[in-house]
Amino acid sequence: MSLPFAERLNSVETSAIRELFKLLGKPGIISFAGGFPDSALFDVDGIREAVNAALTEEAGGALQYGATEGYQPLREQLAAFMASKGNQGVTANDLIVTTGSQQALDLLGKTLVSPGDKVIVEGPTFLATIQCFRLYGAQLVTAPVDGQGVQTDRLEQLIVEHKPKFIYLIPTFGNPSGAMLSLERRQRVLELAVQHNVLIVEDDPYGDLYFGEAPPPSLLALSSQVPGSRERLVHCGSLSKVLSPGLRVGWMVGPAELLGKATMCKQFSDAHTSTFAQATAAQYLKAGRMPATLAKVRAVYAERAAAMGNALRRDLGEAIEFVQPQGGLFVWARLTGAGGKTANGGELAKRAIEQGVAFVPGAPFYANHPDHATLRLSFATVGVEKIEEGVGRLAQAL
Repeated sequence: MSLPFAERLNSVETSAIRELFKLLGKPGIISFAGGFPDSALFDVDGIREAVNAALTEEAGGALQYGATEGYQPLREQLAAFMASKGNQGVTANDLIVTTGSQQALDLLGKTLVSPGDKVIVEGPTFLATIQCFRLYGAQLVTAPVDGQGVQTDRLEQLIVEHKPKFIYLIPTFGNPSGAMLSLERRQRVLELAVQHNVLIVEDDPYGDLYFGEAPPPSLLALSSQVPGSRERLVHCGSLSKVLSPGLRVGWMVGPAELLGKATMCKQFSDAHTSTFAQATAAQYLKAGRMPATLAKVRAVYAERAAAMGNALRRDLGEAIEFVQPQGGLFVWARLTGAGGKTANGGELAKRAIEQGVAFVPGAPFYANHPDHATLRLSFATVGVEKIEEGVGRLAQAL
């Protein structure tokens, strides 16, 4: 029997990354394909203490149904967490808790996108964003990215040309590009929001994972310097990359009217994010363990990122080019074809699997006009020795 599926499903397809995972069962394979944090770095002791505190201090609140907007103690802790990073003036009532920042994107699609609406995204951008917004009928327009993030001159041209419903950006260590939007460009993005009366969505799941100096302030933090920009800005945050993705705790800061509509849609979607997970996260933040946790993961990821960059330069040489990441979980690279080597990421991915190493070709991360020479490599879950071995296998495949 052929089921009568909704027509909107014709605009999306199964994630290329999840399809790739089906090939990773081969024994001994070294995977640079994932987008996950390293589970070995989770603060299990701290989370266990937080769970016990949640059940000891307020078991009823942790185990009962809760407000759709979020568990109030967590909202207060998240507001304080954001203030510690320079996001002054954000109160508990300025945000809603979401089931991961992924749900925040889905709520934006539900509340803002009508079929045929234009939405500007970075090229490349987070794959799930492409699928999510297309599911609601968005026509996606790609703004080019370089080592300093989205190219704001080109972005302004696209705003004028397409008059988008909103613009979706990952300014700090974007997935997959790893790029960090410069301070000058961040200010320009906010100016464009005001000049052209367009909404900006800032997705910030990786901003805390910097390796050296802290990145420039978030768009949300900078909005106080650009009059009129705050009411044209949505900020999405997440604990998935810094604490645990299993908790599924994210949040969204935005204009009150938008948060109200998003809360309404969330109410008939999942009622509320798990109160148990929220109470656990609230207790964890309250205990003050986050700074030490972040310091630990930053050091490990920095070492692995450096190892991968050094190995790529040594083993692949002129056949590959990339910007060394300053944070996040990924190296975004481009094959040059130098020395007669392949310049097709998809072709190299197939050869690499045969050599026992996996990565994600870059083409699926483009909403349109894909660059088939690109690829994404994650260093997050692989130790230094395995990184060097895996890059060596990649060189053999090339």
